[in-house]
Amino acid sequence: MITLIVGKKGSGKTKKLIERANEAVKTSDGNVIVIEKGLKLTYDISHQARLVDSDAYGIKGSDALYGFVSGICAGNYDVTDIFIDSTLKIIGSDPETLKEYAEKMNVLSQQAGVKITQLVSLTADELPEGVKAVAEII
Repeated sequence: MITLIVGKKGSGKTKKLIERANEAVKTSDGNVIVIEKGLKLTYDISHQARLVDSDAYGIKGSDALYGFVSGICAGNYDVTDIFIDSTLKIIGSDPETLKEYAEKMNVLSQQAGVKITQLVSLTADELPEGVKAVAEII
């Protein structure tokens, strides 16, 4: 099951992601990946985590992000945790797209054995119903 950190802008989502990513670095026996949009977390995330700027790879849309994360999982057998900041800025804000994307990411998470945590700038009440069925909401 994937994890979604939800809330409106300014609600502390990024702080939670940073705390969880840095904790994962301490406890993981493998690699921790943090995907961000722009280079804003460089000084907040432990240098032991792999920080990836989605803009540097031209990732736009849900299929592109899903494919990118799939490639990370396929290319690195020892990835244990993936954190994705600014999910809606990357995939777009259409609720149906978010639902389909969350379902695909949940399957990927289970198949690859990787914990996937994402930030979504919506409240829990604004999430499409199908998202709640495949994600732990924080």
